[in-house]
Amino acid sequence: MDAEHDTALPPVSDGTINLDGRSYMPDAKGALVPLANVRPQDKLQDQTVRKMMGFAVVLRDELRRFRGHCFDDIASFQELISEKYGASRGGAKGNVTLTSYDGTMKVIVQVQDQLTFGPELQAAKELVDECIDKWADGASDELRALVNHAFQVDKEGRINRSALFQLRRLDIEDERWKRAMEALTESIRIVGSSTYVRFYVRDDPRGRWEAVPIDLASA
Repeated sequence: MDAEHDTALPPVSDGTINLDGRSYMPDAKGALVPLANVRPQDKLQDQTVRKMMGFAVVLRDELRRFRGHCFDDIASFQELISEKYGASRGGAKGNVTLTSYDGTMKVIVQVQDQLTFGPELQAAKELVDECIDKWADGASDELRALVNHAFQVDKEGRINRSALFQLRRLDIEDERWKRAMEALTESIRIVGSSTYVRFYVRDDPRGRWEAVPIDLASA
């Protein structure tokens, strides 16, 4: 990072506290350690983290402003279209795609539901296990692996939604399996939604779209 950027850093605490003319650094337990007793490598690590955090905070704030401007621009465009033609430009749940006139730039707004699963999921798991036990050798290793993967909880306590939805797409006529998939469907709860803005470019109108990697989801 160059000197020009360094001068633009926001005020970030240097991590020291001055008491009665002496400098201290609080450690992770809250104890005040005299600055002279802090190892040089620990000081350097602290300074490095604080410097990077200063830039990260600036970028976060810029992303927040950029995200707000994007939604304002899209909303303004949609309002103009609605006023002029009496119709909105968009799809289900607020999804919309805007493309430049020359076909080389594209902005996509996507609204995705946030899902969780209710107690019916356990009933679905029990029924699926009964199916696997009933079929025994008739169940392929691939199906067993998919079932185990679908109902496995990850380190954050989340169920593998993608694998669960793959189970729902399987065409299996067993009545117990159908009841399991019904229980799985009824277990789905929509608890909210997130809106994403994604940007794409390409060299010419017949080229392949390439994403412009800007993560606005958590800005």
